[in-house]
Amino acid sequence: MAIYETGGYEVRESGIEKVKTAIKEFVNYVQGNEPGTEMYLAWQEKHQPTRFLHFFIFKDEEARQLHGQSEAVRRFESAYSSELVEGVAFTEYEIVAGKLHHTQGRPPNGKLSPTR
Repeated sequence: MAIYETGGYEVRESGIEKVKTAIKEFVNYVQGNEPGTEMYLAWQEKHQPTRFLHFFIFKDEEARQLHGQSEAVRRFESAYSSELVEGVAFTEYEIVAGKLHHTQGRPPNGKLSPTR
């Protein structure tokens, strides 16, 4: 059964660019190495750029465990943890309904990439 989860956090203003760089490196790893991570999106709040929200869809618990125990997660955590205002809030969800159609920024391999 798929697992739907978010992770939200806020960083110090001085750490924004460092965290964004770490996010891009981390998501690149996820795209190439975690087939059980069906979706991983990292968003930066538009009007409060110190806040970030990550959206995950894992194929199952095994995929979530594989993700959470990876060396890439440890590297990402070490990059952003010193910049955190507080901790990361992880929340698991059950899907009720939805629609997902995203083509802007989508390369031929189907993986999402930033459009900027």
